[in-house]
Amino acid sequence: MKRKGFCRFYKELYWGDSVKKHSLVKWRLYHGRGQFTIYCIQKAFGEGDQLDIIHCAFLKQPYYQENPAYIYGIAGSYSEALDLIVKITEEALAAGYEGELLKYLDSKATG
Repeated sequence: MKRKGFCRFYKELYWGDSVKKHSLVKWRLYHGRGQFTIYCIQKAFGEGDQLDIIHCAFLKQPYYQENPAYIYGIAGSYSEALDLIVKITEEALAAGYEGELLKYLDSKATG
């Protein structure tokens, strides 16, 4: 049986300004390697939510081995992850997707 990675990445991934060496960070996240200061923005599991901010250590759980997380953004701190969500929200509002962040992100990836 072939092992899956711990996550998949959005086509136009959002990056925090403090994150350097993007390809190395992505490789470590995919393979479940630890990183102290990396936070990920992923699709929320709850019905009423759209996006969640999680520390990358959560991706090391066995659940994510079978059900890879879909990562929309990577930040170097929790506050930077909040800034990325604000940026996504502003872009969605400008594109006419008021309050529909996931629809905006999906339309951006396909269009």
